[in-house]
Amino acid sequence: MSEILSMSLVISGIYLSTPLLFAAFGGLVAERSGVINIALEGQMLFGAFTGVAVAWWLNSHILGMFAALVVGGMTGALLAWFAVTLGANQIVAATAINLIAFGLTAALVEPIWGRPGSSPSVSKFGRIDVPLLSDIPVVGRVFTDLTVVEWAALLLAPVAFVVLYRTPLGLRLRACGEEPHAAASVGVKVTTVRYQAVIFSGIVAAAGGAYLSLVQVGAFQRGMTQGRGFLALAAMIFGKWRPVPVFAACLLFGMADAFQLRAQTVGVDLPHELLIALPYVVALIALATFVGRAAAPAAIGKTYQRD
Repeated sequence: MSEILSMSLVISGIYLSTPLLFAAFGGLVAERSGVINIALEGQMLFGAFTGVAVAWWLNSHILGMFAALVVGGMTGALLAWFAVTLGANQIVAATAINLIAFGLTAALVEPIWGRPGSSPSVSKFGRIDVPLLSDIPVVGRVFTDLTVVEWAALLLAPVAFVVLYRTPLGLRLRACGEEPHAAASVGVKVTTVRYQAVIFSGIVAAAGGAYLSLVQVGAFQRGMTQGRGFLALAAMIFGKWRPVPVFAACLLFGMADAFQLRAQTVGVDLPHELLIALPYVVALIALATFVGRAAAPAAIGKTYQRD
């Protein structure tokens, strides 16, 4: 019985860490290129809303996910235009995207669906059974309860590690975030690399939002990201902008969220509000006590101008 409960907690932790993984790795790519992206929350909201809207109109959750990724890329391009081309303050530009996302997605719910606060239900991604892996005792249950979206999230860390540290693309990306002028001197197009990184960041963050609406809930609810974009930022900083530690931080916060849900279910004698805040409390403690001197990219937040 304890094994079943423990495995159930692990599976719930994977579910709840998936949107954090997408957003955190999106932020990781953008900030490794030298552009601060605190617009992850807004990009997730746009992804969640667009995914459900298109899935409802076209009766296809796959097209909904694709549309969410396109809109995420557009928000990334907007941020890149402000931050890279115009040289605007990156934090202010990203905050504006967050505020627009909060207001616009909430305002459009009633005109589109005629009901305040939430959309009708739409089709969701189904679970897939992986042959052989699902036959493993106890842990095999994990491989029968995941969707293709969760598998993609679990692959983010190894893929990001290989790309960042084992490919010329990753070397150029890191060079743009550390010494953009030195990178430009050897032929790297810094502006192009930063645009690509920020657009990719928006796409991946939007996938995290679409996961909430098209996999977990099957509908859009106003403000449904509930600060997960900022929690992903905390995971990225806690992981010191490195793929494997960022992955571990997202799993930690996801497990904390799963634990508080389980605690509410079994009736732990703690205030409901305190249990809901548990993942954020864990993130705060982690940032305050374990991060130390986080080695952010040297040129992060700095406008690049060609000589």
